[in-house]
Amino acid sequence: MMPKKPAKLRPDLAEVAFRVMQEAVGDVPKTKPPSERSKGEKNPEAAAKGSKGGLKGGPARAANLKPGKAKEIAMKAAKARWAKKTR
Repeated sequence: MMPKKPAKLRPDLAEVAFRVMQEAVGDVPKTKPPSERSKGEKNPEAAAKGSKGGLKGGPARAANLKPGKAKEIAMKAAKARWAKKTR
C-alpha cells in the first residue's frame, strides 16, 4: 500500500513576495488567480513537471520487474478490468 500524499502546502509570505516581484519586473509570466481560471485550465508549469515524472516512472518500473512479477501484475489488472464490465 502506498503512503498517502501530504496535504498541499501553501507558499509562505516570502515565496509569494518573490513571485510577485518576478511578475512585476517581467521575469516570469503573470499567473491568473484561481477565480479567473476556467475549471479545466491547469497550471502549465505544474502539468509539465507531472508529465515529465510520469513518462520516466513506468518504463523504469517495468525494467526492474522480474518476468513472474510482471505477469502477476498483468493478471490482476485483467481481472479488475473484466470485473468492471460484468457489473
